[in-house]
Amino acid sequence: MIELGQTGQIFGEHGIGKTATFFTHIAEAYRDTALVYVPAANLTPDDLLANAPVRTDDGTLVLRQLVMGQLRPGRRFVLLIDDSLQAGDSIQSQLMQIACNWTLGEFDLRALGCIGVFLTDNESLAETSARRGDLAILDRMATLRITANDTAWRYRLARRYRDRDLSGAFAVWASLTPALRELLSPRTLEHVLANAFEGFPLIWGLPLVGGERMRLVEAREDGSPGPDRTEEVLDRIAEAVGARNPAGLQDPVRQVVRAALRNRWTVLLQGPPGCGKTELVRDLVRRELGREPLYFSLPVTNIEDLCVPVPSADGSLENLVARSFTGREPKAIVWDEYNRPKDKAAFAKLMEITQEWSIAGHPIENLRAQIALQNPPYHLGRKLLVARNNVAQASRFTASLTVRPEDIPANEWLITTYGPIAETFLDWWKLDIDDDARDWISKRTLERMIKLHRRGLPMQWGTVYLGDGEYAPVPLTALMDRLARREVVGLRELAADLDGWEARLRRAAQASSEGANDTDVVHQVIANAELSQLRAHRAAIVRLVALLPPKLRSTYLVGAAEERQRFWIEVFAAMPRKKSGAGPGAAR
Repeated sequence: MIELGQTGQIFGEHGIGKTATFFTHIAEAYRDTALVYVPAANLTPDDLLANAPVRTDDGTLVLRQLVMGQLRPGRRFVLLIDDSLQAGDSIQSQLMQIACNWTLGEFDLRALGCIGVFLTDNESLAETSARRGDLAILDRMATLRITANDTAWRYRLARRYRDRDLSGAFAVWASLTPALRELLSPRTLEHVLANAFEGFPLIWGLPLVGGERMRLVEAREDGSPGPDRTEEVLDRIAEAVGARNPAGLQDPVRQVVRAALRNRWTVLLQGPPGCGKTELVRDLVRRELGREPLYFSLPVTNIEDLCVPVPSADGSLENLVARSFTGREPKAIVWDEYNRPKDKAAFAKLMEITQEWSIAGHPIENLRAQIALQNPPYHLGRKLLVARNNVAQASRFTASLTVRPEDIPANEWLITTYGPIAETFLDWWKLDIDDDARDWISKRTLERMIKLHRRGLPMQWGTVYLGDGEYAPVPLTALMDRLARREVVGLRELAADLDGWEARLRRAAQASSEGANDTDVVHQVIANAELSQLRAHRAAIVRLVALLPPKLRSTYLVGAAEERQRFWIEVFAAMPRKKSGAGPGAAR
């Protein structure tokens, strides 16, 4: 197409390497030629062409057309208009002139150095809202329809992982049906492998589309879904590359954010509101980079907060990017409320950053990671006001996690921030209410209730208000009993009456090797305590745990995080050793 001087229109499924092929091929085959990459979905009407008042040599003020600065790179260039069907109507009109005549307004692109024009996209209406049907445009282009077998993605992926044999993974992919290969696109397979090599669950590499994990399910002839082959296929890929495929991980949010900073990943964390994911991510980035992350909350982010096109002295439009994106210091971006964008224009610019790590065509120097945070479409049976994405957008993230409240160590933060009063609230949350009630009381809600209680205000005000005088259906009686120090038991109460509780545990051990009610109370309190609480009462823990049945003691190590396991190993080592023939409470 370049040699013929023809406009090329290239269609193909998402994630097969269409755009990447241009970046690699132009750099290798046309070394004196720049690739001008313009993501059409990210364009606003004044990005390509705008009018501005300028003064002529004699001082006369005239109106002059200005063209996007990227189209004047100062050398020969190939223009790639990506996601061309996703542009708005006004942009489509500008693209028509470019595709037909290689001109834009009063500018001749050939005179500016253009030697090729290409438009790429996926034809699927699931990913685009339009089809190019104007014969005046279609008659000016040569059109190719390609598949994953027409790009060099296997070769490029093998080069990225030179020290690993990917032939088995490629064989698994090739053995799938065409429908499953489309779902598990080369881009998504790359993400699956990236998670595998980090020891993460491979399912994190599958995108979250509309808030739901994409599954590898092929439709039957009648349109009904066929068998779900997700776990089978991912297990085969893990085996092919010699990796584990764990069902989950301890402390997953910290692990994936550290991996993102280490490997230059874009990751998506989806979790219920108020669980503490934003504060955890910001604090972790701050600790890892030694500086604050670049934080943007999408509901209040305008396009002018990211970049603005301004006239330059040479008569072109140069994009002035936000100061936070400049500089050589290490950076990480946190996109909060990712699926609640203020407007489509701001979200369009955001898509360029998450896809290409650039803003208005300018690479963001030393950008280490991007972490997007969002809520699910539904929570507690209620619909949340969030936008829906498509698979092309969702598959841009190397890892996509669904975060549970228990994955966020917000309990420790509450204890550190609010002290013993937070321990009382957490004991109530863990021990006195059921799972449904706990879902209504997020850590953000707990913090709000603590603040109200400290000021002597009704704690119910801090629970979720449902309207018409109705609050979240959570009984507060047990919490008020704990705050009034009525007959309740927590770790502090156990430590305060240590001799008495040791006597109860001995009597329970004599009655049964399985223990009794007092045994269950102590075990439940210890099992639900935070690590900071356990450390604060370590001496009491050593004495009490020594009197618990061995099968209960063993549960403290199962599935525990590394720091918690280390604590319990130290506790077990410090337990008193009893002589042979001791009763059922003896340490073993």
